[in-house]
Amino acid sequence: MPRLALIAVLIALAPATIVLDNPRVRVFRTFDGSVAGVDSGPGVVISLDGATAVWMDDVASQGRSTVAGALIIVQPRRAKAPLVPVPPSQGSAPGESPFKGMSFNPVFENDHVRVIRARMDVGASEAFHTHGADTLVVHLSGGAIEDTANGKTTVNRWSRGDVEFEARGSSHSARNVGRAVDVFLVSLKP
Repeated sequence: MPRLALIAVLIALAPATIVLDNPRVRVFRTFDGSVAGVDSGPGVVISLDGATAVWMDDVASQGRSTVAGALIIVQPRRAKAPLVPVPPSQGSAPGESPFKGMSFNPVFENDHVRVIRARMDVGASEAFHTHGADTLVVHLSGGAIEDTANGKTTVNRWSRGDVEFEARGSSHSARNVGRAVDVFLVSLKP
């Protein structure tokens, strides 16, 4: 068997891998629509191939996702202790801070999450803001984003399928310094 064919078979047989795990969320990646290895419970299933997001009440019970191809699976966890409120003047939802060259399209919302499809055009920027909720950024296209936080500016280079976690109460500004960036934003509810 040629080496590339063998690698494709091994990827297809591999269970989902954990790409982010913290007290608020666990995120898995899979390449073939399989949900083997994913925890029982509800979650957002994001197709990197079809650029769609759906809610499933029990992701693991499916055995195989109804969404094919490369997937990101976001399983929120309820906060064990009450979250300290972020003052309204310090917290914002995606798209609420001043921005230029960005679009935000709601996909769905329930008691667990709010999911938005967003695009950051070339040269787009988002003013300094504070996150009012823990938010995951699931990169559909990848790209280069200049991020300024705590007095430091860095350029983060993202690839398709990368997931970043923006903690509730964290503050930053962002500017696209590369090609257009397409993402899903998954805001976790308390």
